[in-house]
Amino acid sequence: MENKKIMLGMSGGVDSSFSALLLKEKGYDVVGVTLELFAGSSCCNINTYLDAKKVCKQIGIPHFIFDYKEEFKKHIIQDFIDCYSNCLTPNPCIECNKYMKFGFMWERAQEMGCNYIATGHYAKTEYSEKYGRWVLKKSEAGNKDQSYVLWNIPKDLIEHVVFPLADFESKDQIRKIAAEHELQVANKPDSQDICFVPDGNYKKFLENNSNLKPKKGKIVNSKGEVLGEHTGLYNYTIGQRKGLGISYKVPLFVLGFNSLKNELIVGEEEELYKKEIVVRDINLLLVDEINDWMEVDVKTRYSTKSAKAKIIQENDKIRVIFEEPQRAITPGQSAVFYVGDIVLGGGKI
Repeated sequence: MENKKIMLGMSGGVDSSFSALLLKEKGYDVVGVTLELFAGSSCCNINTYLDAKKVCKQIGIPHFIFDYKEEFKKHIIQDFIDCYSNCLTPNPCIECNKYMKFGFMWERAQEMGCNYIATGHYAKTEYSEKYGRWVLKKSEAGNKDQSYVLWNIPKDLIEHVVFPLADFESKDQIRKIAAEHELQVANKPDSQDICFVPDGNYKKFLENNSNLKPKKGKIVNSKGEVLGEHTGLYNYTIGQRKGLGISYKVPLFVLGFNSLKNELIVGEEEELYKKEIVVRDINLLLVDEINDWMEVDVKTRYSTKSAKAKIIQENDKIRVIFEEPQRAITPGQSAVFYVGDIVLGGGKI
């Protein structure tokens, strides 16, 4: 008989709470789990735990809280600090999925006899006859699809991952059904921003939790002409226009950084466009390697539309050549490759 015991990561929000209900209705033996990651964050506070516990009690499933604050600090917060220290713009949700939800939580699930894990992400897993393997796909949720932040999960885990919300097209639909089932969190607001920076002020967080402190330097254009003074390179991101504090004959945007000289490089909008990038720290899900040029769709940020490109693997990196130049591609963010609605893999820009 198949082991249908499943561990569900629960944040106390409507997505994971509704996922618990769906899994139970589908006959899974559900264990609800809340990971304690960062004290006082938007997803780790007393309300989070209480809401998750109430939902589990209402549905009739067990609920556990596991303390992973040290692991979160080591793998997520330190990476966040290291990225900004090296003029990179991180996406901590991607690291959190890799290490916490699909790393430590999966280890704990196996210890507790679970054959599957689940989260409230908008994504889909299924077996592909064409590729002869389990694949990660976009969900039906259109703009809310979250497959972009899941490219970094281990490929051999895909067959053990269930996304109960895969076939729902909108959050409103989920809230409506959750309300019909009298789930108390049906109308709970979505959490925004980075969970461990609940006020959104990541600069203050960096200054309070690392050696990064305001350090003035020159603002220069691509010809090296000095145009002004910056307040510390970590305060800026590629494509930023506001807050530069310089007046010029045309609008100027952040193009990049010279960390050795502590210089912020700015330029005109057309200088923001790139036709080619190289991606490191790659994780391929659909194939084992890319030996020849492949045509794919590429997303370079969660919120941007995908762009057509061709890619080829060069040892442990992937070279990407876009059909049309792309604006404000940002080192540290992820490039995620799609073949149709299947995630081929991804890497760090």
